[in-house]
Amino acid sequence: MRLSQAAQIIESTADRRGIAQLALEKPQARNPMDSSSPSPTAPAPTVVIQQRDSMFGRYGKILIVLLIFCVLSMMGMAAAYQQYFGDGEGPNERYHSLNREAEKKIAIVKVSGAIMEGDDFVEKQLKRVKKDDSVVAVVLRIDSPGGTVTYSDRLYHKTCELVEEREIPLVVSMGSICASGGYYLAMAVGDVEESIFAEPTTWTGSIGVVIPHYNFARIMGMAGVQDQSITSGDLKLMGSPTRAMSDEDREVLQTLVDESFEGFKKIVRSGRPILAEDEAVLDSVTTGQIFTAGQALEIGLVDELGFIEAAIERAAELADVSTDSVRCVEYKKQTPPIEQILGIKAPARPASAQSFDLRAVFELSSPRAYYLYTLLPTLLDASR
Repeated sequence: MRLSQAAQIIESTADRRGIAQLALEKPQARNPMDSSSPSPTAPAPTVVIQQRDSMFGRYGKILIVLLIFCVLSMMGMAAAYQQYFGDGEGPNERYHSLNREAEKKIAIVKVSGAIMEGDDFVEKQLKRVKKDDSVVAVVLRIDSPGGTVTYSDRLYHKTCELVEEREIPLVVSMGSICASGGYYLAMAVGDVEESIFAEPTTWTGSIGVVIPHYNFARIMGMAGVQDQSITSGDLKLMGSPTRAMSDEDREVLQTLVDESFEGFKKIVRSGRPILAEDEAVLDSVTTGQIFTAGQALEIGLVDELGFIEAAIERAAELADVSTDSVRCVEYKKQTPPIEQILGIKAPARPASAQSFDLRAVFELSSPRAYYLYTLLPTLLDASR
């Protein structure tokens, strides 16, 4: 009895092992012609997992670029707002020479090109210096043929105001040309000795006044064009290029020139005491002639021949500071904030736009006095 029970247990165990072995074996391919093969089973289902879109979707890169641009724009507008209303107004300061770590400064104020209304960069430099208590001296670097009588005189008085209010010395360094209105501005040094430096190749002088006038009446007549302007008086079109200048016109304009010229010579007397001592010598150097640096030194229009470094050293000497204890700085025009951030520059004015300027035409037809050394003063770009 016990033997039969044991046999049944072994047989049952063997059957279970056989079933498990069949389950582990790979199913063999069913022969379609074999009718005895088991019925076909359904193929295993395929599970496809779809990736979720990113936070920005398919346009994520474009949105990121736009977001960065918006942030830069807001930063630029904030900087512009701060510049307009805050202390950020004015030109940017940058290191020029001497001790980079020093607190005291010698400031270089640059006057470049024609001195014309509308270009206020020189005034902005003067304002920046006036607010900076660490500036102990100023070097006025002039490279200009002059400009209008009015604006040359304005910059002269603004420079004198700076020197008087801050009680700091002023030294002039002349560039390639410092003529007429440029020389007028140089007289802001006053009667300080050894305060005007000219480079060996500088041209200076041209002390005088000019009211340009061009007569196109004959050309207009050949073209059949007549000036039939209606005026309130005979002198209203005085100096107009559309008609010949009458004796009365010339007399009035000459009076204006003479009065402005006397004002120029008065300024020269205040800045060049050596010339003020002898009126004949002053008259000999105020004929409108342009002089080389050597000639100007000989007749007393300048004090020394030397480059800007010599003028800086003289400024430090007048300020009673050592060149090792002061740094020299200069100023440049501010770049719009968005241009600073993006590293771009505004496109230059096209040549086609420079070829014709309506304002220059009006300048040509309006008599105006200039402290200027040039052949065509009224054709200067009036947009400056």
